[in-house]
Amino acid sequence: MHQTSTLRLILGDQLNPEHSWFRHRHDDVVYVMMEVRQETDYVLHHAQKIIAIFAGMRELARHLRAQGHRVHYLKIGDAANRQSLPANLDDAIEQFGAGEFEYQMPDEWRLDEQLARYARNLPIPSRMVDSEHFYSRHDEAEQLFEGRKQWLMEHFYRAMRARHGVLMDAAGKPEGGKWNYDHDNRKAWPGKPAEPMDARPCHDHSALWREIEASGARSFGEPNAAQFRWPLNRQEALLQLDGFVAHALPHFGEFQDAMSSRAWRLFHSLLSFALNTKMLNPREVVGAVEQAWRDGRVPLASAEGYIRQVLGWREYVRGVYWSRMPAYAQNNVFGHKLPLPQWFWDGRTGMRCLAGAIGDSLQHAHAHHIHRLMVIGNFALLAGLDPQQVHEWYLGVYIDAFEWVEMPNTLGMSQFADGGLLATKPYVSSAAYIDRMSDYCKGCRYDRKARIGDTACPFNALYWDFFARNEARLASNPRIGMVYPQLRKMEPAALQALRAQAAAVRGRLDEL
Repeated sequence: MHQTSTLRLILGDQLNPEHSWFRHRHDDVVYVMMEVRQETDYVLHHAQKIIAIFAGMRELARHLRAQGHRVHYLKIGDAANRQSLPANLDDAIEQFGAGEFEYQMPDEWRLDEQLARYARNLPIPSRMVDSEHFYSRHDEAEQLFEGRKQWLMEHFYRAMRARHGVLMDAAGKPEGGKWNYDHDNRKAWPGKPAEPMDARPCHDHSALWREIEASGARSFGEPNAAQFRWPLNRQEALLQLDGFVAHALPHFGEFQDAMSSRAWRLFHSLLSFALNTKMLNPREVVGAVEQAWRDGRVPLASAEGYIRQVLGWREYVRGVYWSRMPAYAQNNVFGHKLPLPQWFWDGRTGMRCLAGAIGDSLQHAHAHHIHRLMVIGNFALLAGLDPQQVHEWYLGVYIDAFEWVEMPNTLGMSQFADGGLLATKPYVSSAAYIDRMSDYCKGCRYDRKARIGDTACPFNALYWDFFARNEARLASNPRIGMVYPQLRKMEPAALQALRAQAAAVRGRLDEL
């Protein structure tokens, strides 16, 4: 038996070959990586998510071995694989005679708890090290908002911009004189400029997919294993970043909220998987975007809009997650309990916007933020779907979804289930918004302007019923706008008809 002083665990979302662990080769260090049913099965995952993470893990293992590092790798179908982190770690510690155990800080609360408990019970010393990825500590947002009832991402974002000198001028003011150019970024896409070519490499992961299927791991969505377009390693992710900055970022700002049945990517980067598995570092992404603006290659509104997503929202929701877990997972302020309709799993609904957004999600394991928030999430909240079921669906379906970033976005921003900690208002709309920002309403079986009747768009009655049902909680919210004055002007019979229509819609969700 080879005596080893240190066993180091690498998780499936820690695929960063630049981590300081790897700067020097040590013969007495073994890196352990494992594909386990524990991680494929905690929710039902999209097939592409499992494939992409396992492929990235295997690629990192190959890279580390090529650099001279010792790697102990367990594939999903290996006979020695006991399919859980603790059991496999016990075996590895014994196999390699480890005298010390180290792991990088997990991003998910469940893994942090599991590994902390495991480490405490070990008879050998253990140590958790930083993942060396994020701009902020996970308690930074909580410290910034200490004692405040309402947290605001904008305050956090500005503090981060100032602290890290991002898009700031020599006088310490925001470039262009404004912190936020969101108002400039709300155009529908008329079909021009053309969506950039999808230049991502294509991989054949058919053999890996057969291994996953043979293991018994369940999944949903289209595997697309033979023509797989998600990055395998850091080099591919960097090329994808370069392509985004050169070809899509110039138009990202003005069309970032647009939706189209003709183009699922539009001008979005599709970098979130590479970021959330740490193939890319947020600093290099933000730096590349800022430099493109300073070089005059992209408008300030595009650069600021993208940087706000990475430096603002991404870091902020992580802070919300860590400050409120584990109780945050149970948030359901409206008491919504309806199960997900069957078409969340197959996309077969007559509502063209939802068929498109869910269909893209099932086909590509991705949809951009407006599809997630203002189509799928909008409907889920208005209809009264169980937010825990909605959360588990989002966590499973999206290739970039890890609980630290997905849960606050779903329960807080999308479903308002936390009562307003993350979002200042429920992000809901009638059909009018979807019609304004997309081409989905054209050719839909439902009439976007009708509120009552079998062909009336379900969003319309559900919208007014949602606010009527929740008046006691929402009427005093200054960000709600004119909804309640309009409700109070309605004839009682008209409001009653709307509410009856909404009840009928909720009673036949599977048939919509």
